[in-house]
Amino acid sequence: MAFELPPLPYDYDALEPVISKETMHFHHDKHHKAYTDKLNEAVEKDAALQGKSIEDILGMISSQPPLVRNNGGGYWNHDFFWKIMGKKGSSSGPSGKLAEAIDAYGGLDKLKEDFNTKGAGQFGSGWAWVIVDESGVLKVTSTPNQDNPLMDDAKEKGTPILGNDVWEHAYYLTYMNDRPGYLKAWWDVVNWDEVGKRFDAAAK
Repeated sequence: MAFELPPLPYDYDALEPVISKETMHFHHDKHHKAYTDKLNEAVEKDAALQGKSIEDILGMISSQPPLVRNNGGGYWNHDFFWKIMGKKGSSSGPSGKLAEAIDAYGGLDKLKEDFNTKGAGQFGSGWAWVIVDESGVLKVTSTPNQDNPLMDDAKEKGTPILGNDVWEHAYYLTYMNDRPGYLKAWWDVVNWDEVGKRFDAAAK
């Protein structure tokens, strides 16, 4: 197997009440596992993909079939998603260079507002992102389906440092069709320490 399903970095109930234990089991054990399994099936059929990292594959995604695009994106996006979250109250907020970049953007409230607007406005399934572009500036964007800003044909390219899954399976068991409510609550489980590390790495 080229790619393995990464374990959650915390217990299934660690993000409650923002994200329920039931949702985490369903989302990680079913959805993320399915993307992992199908990505491996695709890689097994194509020798040119074997031995490549998922980032390498995403960087050439425009030449790949939908099976690779959808499942490669789903694999990377979810691994990223679990890692930039943490138990409610475990992270005090942005600090260091990340805090400076957010201030330059217009402040945390503006970042949240723009991010939530992008997420709520994403038609159908997709993701909302905060990325670092080539000049080191923060931008808020969104992508459809399992696309992400690392893909070579992304409309807005950059390095994601924060992202939220707005597919219904990410929130429906708790929030039903209230995507804006989910987006608003989700900030309580952002792991700002991890986001800061990713910003520092991307902004070098």
